[in-house]
Amino acid sequence: MTAGARVYGWTIAVAVALLLPGGPATAAPAAAADSAATPVGTPAAPAARAPRPYPLTVELRSLSPTVVRHDGDLRISGSVTNTSGHRVTGAHIGVRIGAAGSADTRGALADHAARTTLTRADGAEVAAHTARLARLGAHAAGRRFDLTVPVSGLGLDGPGAYPLTVTATAADGRVLGLTRGYLPAYPDGTGLERLRTSVLWPLTDVPHMEALTRRTGDGSVLPVFRDDALTAAFGPGGRLRRLVELGEDEPVTWAVDPDLIVQAQAMTRGYRVARTPGSSDPQEAGPGRGGREAAGWLAALRKAVRGRDVIALPYADPDLASLARGGDPALAALLRRASATGTSVVNRALGVRARAGVAWPAGGMLDAGIAGYARRLGLDTMLASGEGPDSYGAALVAGGATDDGPVALGGGGTALTYDATLASLLFRSHPAGGAAGAPARLALRQRLLAETLTAVRELPYAARDLVLVPPRRMPVGVGRALLSALAAGQEAGWLEPSRFGDGLRAPEAGELRDGGHPAGLRATELPPERLAAVARDRRRLRALAMVLSDARATVASVRAALARSVSTGWRGDAAGARAYQEGVARYLTASIASVRLVPKSRVVVTGGSATIPVTVANGLQQDLTGVELRVLSSRPERARAVDRAVDVRASRAVSRTVRVRVSAHANGPVRLTAQLYTRADGRPWGAPMTFTAEVRSVPSGAVAFVAGGVGLMVLAATLRLRSARRRGVRK
Repeated sequence: MTAGARVYGWTIAVAVALLLPGGPATAAPAAAADSAATPVGTPAAPAARAPRPYPLTVELRSLSPTVVRHDGDLRISGSVTNTSGHRVTGAHIGVRIGAAGSADTRGALADHAARTTLTRADGAEVAAHTARLARLGAHAAGRRFDLTVPVSGLGLDGPGAYPLTVTATAADGRVLGLTRGYLPAYPDGTGLERLRTSVLWPLTDVPHMEALTRRTGDGSVLPVFRDDALTAAFGPGGRLRRLVELGEDEPVTWAVDPDLIVQAQAMTRGYRVARTPGSSDPQEAGPGRGGREAAGWLAALRKAVRGRDVIALPYADPDLASLARGGDPALAALLRRASATGTSVVNRALGVRARAGVAWPAGGMLDAGIAGYARRLGLDTMLASGEGPDSYGAALVAGGATDDGPVALGGGGTALTYDATLASLLFRSHPAGGAAGAPARLALRQRLLAETLTAVRELPYAARDLVLVPPRRMPVGVGRALLSALAAGQEAGWLEPSRFGDGLRAPEAGELRDGGHPAGLRATELPPERLAAVARDRRRLRALAMVLSDARATVASVRAALARSVSTGWRGDAAGARAYQEGVARYLTASIASVRLVPKSRVVVTGGSATIPVTVANGLQQDLTGVELRVLSSRPERARAVDRAVDVRASRAVSRTVRVRVSAHANGPVRLTAQLYTRADGRPWGAPMTFTAEVRSVPSGAVAFVAGGVGLMVLAATLRLRSARRRGVRK
């Protein structure tokens, strides 16, 4: 496609304020552009002064039909709230439709949403079809209204997304409040090419399971969670449970974080919840109570995804952009292994054959560095946003012009662009409560319909694919509005569900170039020092694994926690990311420190040989192996260890006394240094322990024997030197 075929490319930052409670659509400030917009009881404001808010807040709660397809009635209901301290009487509710052709582009839709006052573009009020408002006392809340307008009286001119404005107007014509929306019209028989639409349905959450585990008396291992928030999320009415229920039987592509499946399975088998998140002591954890909820969620998910497209995201959904710019290269191997394991987890748990190898960088950012890092993780399909205020799609170039289809990258892999405008709409409704209320859901649904219909009208007879990407932690309200819009657009005839893989067909050759990173996304990246700390923890895990009798459970738990430490779920939660990573670090520090030498100050060695006791404390929850003890002497001519190294074995949570054989040759104090080493690589473990050995009662004969031996060695050396000199003279 050419640049003219794009369905992206305009700024909507202020447009989506329509979706936010208390935004311009519901409590818009009145400008001085129209004298009819002057609030009740106040003079017209000078142009230089800031506008005052409308006294009435208008909200839409239902709009039927959602899409106008034939003649009939348009039914509108909503509510009006008086936010002023003045009584309002004699007002009425009316509706205005923008002039035909005023919303032919997606930019015009944004202009409509951004306007805070009435203009000529909003059109005239539909005459003779208004609803009278009963008297509203000062600060009166939630007065309901119902309005019916014949479609024939709206002045619609063929298919399109028409700007809709509902106003509360005083008897003298002053506007007391307004709200904006969109009315899609698609008359029966309209023959535009359907827009093939693939919808991602993400199931992700912030990490909850820690690196910490607790061994029980029967040898089983219970994971420890930092909180029990998943119990509510998995339970009836919880976000994750409702998303599964909403997505069942819908033509969506499920995008599942394997770590969420792992955590749910762990809950069903028994788990503990830390009393203090990030604690390094597994004993400070109480029983988790969400096993039944987790089992119910898994069963519902298995049913919902049967026969549907499923994507297994990389394990714990790593933050690819952060890792590509500031991550230790060693982390790539850990994440690649985790992702391969995660795909198997999803397939076994859900009974599907999930698509693997899909990279989903935060915000759709994609450059050569991010694409290269994704390929190192085995990810060959990369989601990239199209042009937009929070996108990075402008870096993607195909065929000499920016394109909205799949692009085969020169370094390998395929980039699939998704609609950044719609993604921004879905994401920006998230912080405001996730379109939880009826007005917010209605506004989001109508805007989605208007955007997709306008995109179809831009290229009415071109076969095209659209990928919709909602927020990772999609709120239920956003999901409901999205599915409602898809169903309405499909029923009307301009949308057609498609599978995720369909959008990857016939990619054009392209390349990635640097286009700059949006400041908002850069600000939420994981800092390089945090990523460096995760890499250090990985190295420390390798050392810990060398001394454990059964390292599998511990290694698996900590590796998973390391992957969670770099999850995209931490975007926007710097404190949470730091707390989680520091919790993993504390666990490793405590585990390593729990294997140590018990300090001692002095021992007495009597006779020519003896054994010195050295105590090794094992605070781990499993047996200690793979460690040896070495003892070095500061005066080996006086006393030294006979054994170069002594193996150390200790049962879990006990101290073991190791006896080191020492040979003594002379009386007096000797400084001995004991140090633990890992047998696998001969590296020191923990801090050394130095103590004094007082050598006593070494037999005089032994001393004389030693002195005599030294004298004989000196004599032999003297005789050898003299013999050499004589040979030199003869020559």
